[in-house]
Amino acid sequence: MRQELWVLAGALVVGLLSVPAYAAGRRSRGADMLAGADRGSFVFGTFVRNWFYWFIGPLERGSLALGLGPLFYNVAGVVWGALGGLAFASGHHALGGWAVLLGGVADILDGRVARARGVASPRGAFIDSTLDRFAELAAFVGLAVRFQGSPWALAVIATALGGSLLVSYTRARGESLGVLCKLGVMQRAERLILLGFGGILDPAASAAWRGMPWTDGVGGGLLMPVLTLIALGTVGTAVFRTVWIARRLHTVE
Repeated sequence: MRQELWVLAGALVVGLLSVPAYAAGRRSRGADMLAGADRGSFVFGTFVRNWFYWFIGPLERGSLALGLGPLFYNVAGVVWGALGGLAFASGHHALGGWAVLLGGVADILDGRVARARGVASPRGAFIDSTLDRFAELAAFVGLAVRFQGSPWALAVIATALGGSLLVSYTRARGESLGVLCKLGVMQRAERLILLGFGGILDPAASAAWRGMPWTDGVGGGLLMPVLTLIALGTVGTAVFRTVWIARRLHTVE
């Protein structure tokens, strides 16, 4: 547990130290030509998102040099999701959290590599979004296996999974009818960050918060509150998008 926290702390320190370098050269770099045109809002703001794109730039350039295509990262995202699910199911919550975060990095790289190589297409976008759902499903199934002894925990996990799928479905269905809605506070990026860091920090939180109903022998001291937040946020976002899109479809009719 202590080693996992040191690794996380080291990664955060490296990231924070890189922020001044990113900010200093921000104007000279100009607009990010590889940013997706259909990006939704991000709860931490565009500065943090653009900084992270810059931070993983070496991985992006290395991928292009090695000839790796977007499909490689599509599949990698599913693999990381499956590994995360297995880690959660077997009680290795921190490893599950790291796998979720790495799957998120793969999800970013697939689109950026596709645009850099000039192979972005509707087929690739379909594969990308569909495989993202498989990866998310795998992680949540692993969590359901881990917390199967608690009906309340299972209800929270099922709601979080259903809400996550509904957030994507409402956008896709609205877009198919001519109304694009990218609004909401619990999109895929936010879910990955919450679940990833929740898993990494869960062993320490569970040790500190012994006695909670869901921590009895299975941990979840931080994971269950995080999953509850994801459940509420995704369902709320799905409801908001449903109303927002329905109103605009009414004016179209």
